[in-house]
Amino acid sequence: MSTTVSTHLPTWFTQLPTDRLIAEFSVWSADLLRIGHDLDRIQPYADLLHIDVADGHFAPAFLFFPDLLARVCAASPVPAHVHLMVSDEILAAQIDQFADAGAKVITVHAECASVATGALDHIKRRGLLAGLVLKVETPVAVLAPYLKDIHFLTLLGTSIGVKGKGLHDDALDRLQEARALVRDAQLDHRIIVVADGGIRHETVPKLRAAGAEAVVLGSLAFGDADLAARMEWLAAQ
Repeated sequence: MSTTVSTHLPTWFTQLPTDRLIAEFSVWSADLLRIGHDLDRIQPYADLLHIDVADGHFAPAFLFFPDLLARVCAASPVPAHVHLMVSDEILAAQIDQFADAGAKVITVHAECASVATGALDHIKRRGLLAGLVLKVETPVAVLAPYLKDIHFLTLLGTSIGVKGKGLHDDALDRLQEARALVRDAQLDHRIIVVADGGIRHETVPKLRAAGAEAVVLGSLAFGDADLAARMEWLAAQ
């Protein structure tokens, strides 16, 4: 039996902006030798920290681990959104480990069979907000049965677990479809539509126009010497 979405939402979620793009900063794009420095630098601007986790099987990369998240959460007050790119066999254990480490949101892939057999309920039983994410090749319509259980809906705009790629050809159409799916569901809770991958100066306005409510910022933010100006630009989109 599915656990319903809680009506007692955490303050950090209810205070996320509705009048500008939500800024999720991807820790994968930080200077990994100076994560503490970069966390301090982005703290005034970050709405969420985005923590990618990959097992080298479900996604080609291999990153991050619970102990690192625990240290990140100890160093920064910004809520952590964990994106699990892991195989079904270890998904339940990873949910528990990252919940213990301090995650506030855990997003899992709709492509994992265990999503249909309790992964979202598992996340909610741990007292966290749940989200779903789709690879670029997965039809947006598969999300429909799960909308009542999630607060974050992430669409990858590039191949999973690969940095530095351009935006997929149908990324904008998929965002529009996702927003329409959420709207037509007429739910009584907020679902934030997140664009992840291909986030560049020229793509952000297009992603925003297509329906993105949040973007996962990598080098566009971490690599900008004038972060304040970059974030002012982002807020104006």
